[in-house]
Formats: sequence, structure tokens, C-alpha cells
Amino acid sequence: MKLKSLLLALVFAPTALMAAERNDLPSCYSLARIDEFRSAPSGRMLTVVVDQTTPLTTDLQRTAWGHIKRFMQPGDKIRLYSFSAYLEGHYTRLQFAGELEKPIAEEVLGNVPMMATRKFDSCLKGQPAMLFQRFGKAFAGTMGKSSSDIPRSEILFSMKAVAEDLSKAENVNEHVILLMSDMLEYSEFGSFYQANGIRQIDPNVEMAKVEKQHLLTDFNGARVYVHGAAFVPTAAKNGYRSGKMIQNLEGFWRLYFEKSNASLQGFGNPELTLAVE
Repeated sequence: MKLKSLLLALVFAPTALMAAERNDLPSCYSLARIDEFRSAPSGRMLTVVVDQTTPLTTDLQRTAWGHIKRFMQPGDKIRLYSFSAYLEGHYTRLQFAGELEKPIAEEVLGNVPMMATRKFDSCLKGQPAMLFQRFGKAFAGTMGKSSSDIPRSEILFSMKAVAEDLSKAENVNEHVILLMSDMLEYSEFGSFYQANGIRQIDPNVEMAKVEKQHLLTDFNGARVYVHGAAFVPTAAKNGYRSGKMIQNLEGFWRLYFEKSNASLQGFGNPELTLAVE
């Protein structure tokens, strides 16, 4: 095909072809060349968001990993985002995107060539291990770059970008977000830190600042779980967090998510003990 003809073909190509959804995992249906028999996904997507200004302990990272592995079922999608400040190498990034496929539906199984079925089943059997291996590598790399030395966490700007991205996800009607952050320094104009400690806040006063900056967003009804809230490294001074401080911190974020079309289901301070579901 001549270059001019190729360019014209791309211009008039369907939108889905031009902007295919990212998937870092090979499709078993495509590998077996039986895409026409593809089972519908579950409609669920887990989005893991890592604040790289919060260097969580190994135990807290391990707990998060357990939540992720327990959540994922055939048909589910998963994404991993990282953020910190608006600095080179630290802005919001999609680190991984993948999907666990469902088996071929029983009602169409008889129409699939036997050799293709065998190839598909072999691929599908190893798909979970491959997903967790690749996601785990990206997750470990992301956590490994976390540092309290990174200035200015931009939670609100970053979460707004993530929400806009999620609104474009294909075949998803159930969003679940696992947000790993201390939730203390939420923007350039707002922080709950004071003299290396945490200050007392009024959730409604802080929310008024957020609304003034137009930083509410739409999470499309997502269920949100926070892991690492109010976390302070053991070496930090003035690290005491009273029950009232934690209560106000949770109150602010509950209000933020409610106003951004989401529900705060769990607020781990720092460890999330509820199941992510």
C-alpha cells in the first residue's frame, strides 16, 4: 500500500482501532485466534494508586499485595498508577494494565476447533501467574522508588487525572480503587502537616479550599480503600497522631470522595484491615 493510501486508511479507521485499551498481558483468545468466541469480562476493575512520597514498610507493602491478589478473579481488569509531585519522573503514570480472561462459555465451546481450545486452555491456565509476576514487578519497582524526600505530594491533581483515565476504560461498570498514601499533603496549596507533625483540621473548611480550586472529580461510583493513612516513618519526629486527628483526616477524605461520586469503604491508618471487594 502506498504511503498516501495508508495515511488515509488510518485517518478513517474506527476509533477503537486508533485508541486500543492498554493491556500488558497477552490475550489467550488472540493467541489461539478465537477472538470471536471471547467471553464478556466481569465488568470489575481494580485500580491501585501509589503515592511515591509515602515509603511504606515492607509489612504494609505485603498487606497491600495480599489485598490485590485476593481481589483478582477471572474477567477482572487491573491497573497500577504512581504519582508524587509534578516533577520529572514523578508525575502521574500508568505503570501497568492487564486483564484476567474468562474461559470460553459452555454454550459456544462446541463451535471452537479442538486444537484452538487446547492452545487457549494451556494459555489461560498460566495467565494468572503471568499477570501477578508482571504486575508484581511493576508494583515492587514503583514502591522501591517511594521516598519521603520527594517534595509536595499532589494527591488531588493526580486523582483527578486517574479518574479521567478510568472514565475511558472499556467494559467496566464496577470500579474499585486501592489508594496507598499517607493522605497528609494533598496539594501544593494544602497540607495537613505542621512542624513535622499533623495539625488539627476542620474537614469542611479544608473541603471549601478544594472546591475553590475546582479539584473535585468523578470516580464513576468507585469504592475506595485507603492503605497507609497518617503513616509516619519511625525515625520521624513529632510523629504522634491522636484519635481526633485521624478522625478529622478520615472525615475530610470521606467528604472528598462523596463529593467526587465515590464511597470511602476502608481507611487504613495505616494498615487496611477490611477486605478490598
